[in-house]
Amino acid sequence: MDDPVPVLLLATTDPVSQEILGDELRRRYGADYEVVVCADHAHGHAVLQGLRRWGRTVALVVGCYGPADRKGLDFLRRSYTVHPAAKRAVAVTWGDFTSAPTVFRAVSRGHADLLVLRPERPRDEEFHGAITDALDDWHLAQGGGFEAVRMIGDRRDERAHSLRDMLVRNHIPVGFQPAGSAAAQRMLANLGLHDPELPVLVLQFTSPPTVLENPSNPQIVDAFGLNRPLPADQVFDVVIVGAGPAGLAAAVYASSEGLATIVVEQQAVGGQAGTSSLIRNYPGFSRGVSGAHLAFRSFQQAWVFGAEFVFLRQAESLRDEGAVRTVVLSDGGVVRGRTVVVATGVDYRRLGVPQLEELLGRGVFYGAAVSEAPSLVGQHACVVGGGNSAGQAALHIAKYAVDVTLLVRGPSLAASMSDYLIAQLEATRNVNIRYGTTVVGARERDGSLAAVEVAATGAPGGAPIEEIPAAALFVLIGSVPRTSWLPDTVQRDPAGFLRTGGARDVAEPASGEPSGSPLPLETSLPGVFAIGDVRAGSIKRVATAVGDGATVISLLHGYLAEHPPPARSSPAARGAVPEEPVGDALLD
Repeated sequence: MDDPVPVLLLATTDPVSQEILGDELRRRYGADYEVVVCADHAHGHAVLQGLRRWGRTVALVVGCYGPADRKGLDFLRRSYTVHPAAKRAVAVTWGDFTSAPTVFRAVSRGHADLLVLRPERPRDEEFHGAITDALDDWHLAQGGGFEAVRMIGDRRDERAHSLRDMLVRNHIPVGFQPAGSAAAQRMLANLGLHDPELPVLVLQFTSPPTVLENPSNPQIVDAFGLNRPLPADQVFDVVIVGAGPAGLAAAVYASSEGLATIVVEQQAVGGQAGTSSLIRNYPGFSRGVSGAHLAFRSFQQAWVFGAEFVFLRQAESLRDEGAVRTVVLSDGGVVRGRTVVVATGVDYRRLGVPQLEELLGRGVFYGAAVSEAPSLVGQHACVVGGGNSAGQAALHIAKYAVDVTLLVRGPSLAASMSDYLIAQLEATRNVNIRYGTTVVGARERDGSLAAVEVAATGAPGGAPIEEIPAAALFVLIGSVPRTSWLPDTVQRDPAGFLRTGGARDVAEPASGEPSGSPLPLETSLPGVFAIGDVRAGSIKRVATAVGDGATVISLLHGYLAEHPPPARSSPAARGAVPEEPVGDALLD
């Protein structure tokens, strides 16, 4: 039996808005959703409670705010406690500028997810674009529906967790069946598998379906057919290592301006930003955008312009071969380029608590809040960190978990987190912020995390330890740059971040380095540039990473013009500088 269709619920005391919005929602979405229109807020709240008792899913709650309805924002705020995973939209009328400050403040505090203008004409696509985007984000967070890949594995297995997270972050619809469940047993029987090596992946989009038992990352990519064999003699104009926001922006600009471009990504497009459930401060996205959506759109943009991608291969080393830089990959393959852009980003720092390390994938996660959050319905969770990533994770997890405890080492969030996120965290009833707190241990039950042990930051050994019940702990702290694959000739700061431009020590140039001032964003190895979080002194924000990616390509044109291609390079790798760079790229 199919699950009941999701519900779109509208509640307002404004009869005009009720008629207009109700008609628009029914006409456009009535075939795929059950549209419920309530004449007042008390009725709407009662219906929402009834839907929860009946196990019905609510995708969107719409309220109004204006002269004819001053209680709509309060209704949306209360709806969160009943259906926290539902998107909440506040509808306003065009020209009601006096209501704007109140509405904007409510959205910034998280009482509503998005602001929409009430349609004033038929086929108001601006209104429906906002609604459709909200429903798209809701479906992405919920999972389910079309399953391009079906997976059978142990929920407590770290490899199963990492594979599922990798697929979700790469925008691949995946359905997961726990090993031992009736559905998993039926799948294995239909596939003729007896006691297979888990996890098992079934690629539903191939004919016949491709079955992989405990596959390696390269085996998965080869089965998808995403990586083409690279000609050994091909020299690209630019090799970009890392497909986070900085690397993707560089790929868009490089490929759109005619440079032969290839991107190497070891895990998933989007980097750490791809794990963010909702980025609210990225310019141009007033309603916010999920990190996965932003990354996937940028990836598609670069792909359309002609950039090539090598997926799930890690850069192992970099060789300087005169006019060419060679990146050696984890599978033994090599990628050769006239320039290299390092955009490998950072990893979250480990807590260093042995009990937690033993529970990786079994309740303890570094990042990965988006893919794991739906499994926490009715449970308790903890998030460690004081930056924007931790705040976004806590808010997203709070839509599913009974409560979320944000554990912060310092006395405040003001210096490390955006103000709008702090306001939302403080306004979210099931989020508790604990300052001056350090994780010191854990308790497990049946092989999975059951509780987190904490103590006061800086407390001496033997200080009182408190236990916080938690089925999951998400750690989003610190920044460890991914630079170990680079040679020692590439200068780093004491923390391991790459020095570029004026931050380089040019008193003693590296071997073969030309005299003169280094280019901005260029490392101590000529022709090798660093952008995004891996660069020393960078601002850890998505927009600034994208700015780095755009800027570095303008610098590459000058470098390539001064360094002719090697004699054996292919015509596609000529590195010509366009007279007028194409402008319709990521930021234009």
